[in-house]
Amino acid sequence: MVNWHGSKYLGALAIFAGTIIGAGIFSLPYIASKAGFLTISVYFLVLTILTIVIHLLLAEVSRESRKSAYIAGYAEEYLGKGWRNFSLIVFCLSLFGALLAYLILGGNFLSSYFYPRFDHQTIVFTLAFFALGATLIYRGDKSIVKTDLLILSILLLIIFLFFTKGIPFINLQNLLTFNSRYLALPYGAVLFSLWGLTMVPEITELVERNRKKMLTVIISGIVLACLCYLSFVFLILGVSGRQTSSDAISGFAAIVGNQTVKLGFIFGFLAVFTSFIGLGLTLKKIFQLDLKLSQNASWALTCFPPLLVYLIGVNNFIEIVSLTGAITLGLEAVIVILIYKNFLRKRFQREAPFWIYPLACVFLVGMALQIFSPIIFK
Repeated sequence: MVNWHGSKYLGALAIFAGTIIGAGIFSLPYIASKAGFLTISVYFLVLTILTIVIHLLLAEVSRESRKSAYIAGYAEEYLGKGWRNFSLIVFCLSLFGALLAYLILGGNFLSSYFYPRFDHQTIVFTLAFFALGATLIYRGDKSIVKTDLLILSILLLIIFLFFTKGIPFINLQNLLTFNSRYLALPYGAVLFSLWGLTMVPEITELVERNRKKMLTVIISGIVLACLCYLSFVFLILGVSGRQTSSDAISGFAAIVGNQTVKLGFIFGFLAVFTSFIGLGLTLKKIFQLDLKLSQNASWALTCFPPLLVYLIGVNNFIEIVSLTGAITLGLEAVIVILIYKNFLRKRFQREAPFWIYPLACVFLVGMALQIFSPIIFK
């Protein structure tokens, strides 16, 4: 039997953290350049705590329910069929938004890596990214689980190498800016970057429904992601300042030197590809478990809608990340809170703690701020 404290723990942590650390990282430096490093750091501090709480609530429901399901399945069990349908729509939209963001950025990174040899061929590389990702999603979990730890290790190594290249160019004055017009801007992107709710039932199974192990993996994975993001933002913003680009890498390379470009684009590709596969596998399982669709139908519904949306021209990465994070993930959080509330009442005949109600309000207010912030702070 595999020792939990060895490869099994690292495998569960790699799957969870590797799914979280994805395309969202590249929106953060640009957003921090608008709102300020201190502002986005406060968002990370608060939302890391709140995100951990939401993930642990769902993990407790998953552990005690003794069945393999996702939010829609638990919503039906504890809230009713109407909530099941609503949560299924919200959950799938959040995953579609994430897959679309990863598809956009994955194609851009591949195109940039091979520039100028293949100029103006972004759509070709996007289709190549899609084809490879869709193939691995069709093959199933085993094709990606074995590489998660390796890919996550490479991502951490590349961030370290970025630091060795960029530290001499850091200007601390770049980290001291603040603009109240963009005070609400980081919310959706930070929430998007920390979210790994889709993997919670998977992690619950991997740790054999052990509460202590489940708590350790979830907290460690989200905190690790937070530290990676803040380190990346500190470096890119500290070096690039007002020249920070929307993809984070181009502006950084313009100052540090073009020799970092290739490494940055490899980093980007690995980050978004890992998350694309992880979330794609999860969405496919949702269609199979909750809608009882066949494997082929589930695979097609997972992979092709994001591609079609991209092909009709929806390709603004930062807007997709912000809206997906604030609206669909905020609604997911509220649904999880309601599930947990009824779960305690039905399973243990006790009322939920009072703090879950203000917790739900935080996510509702965050949705409103993200939607109306262009009006309030224009």
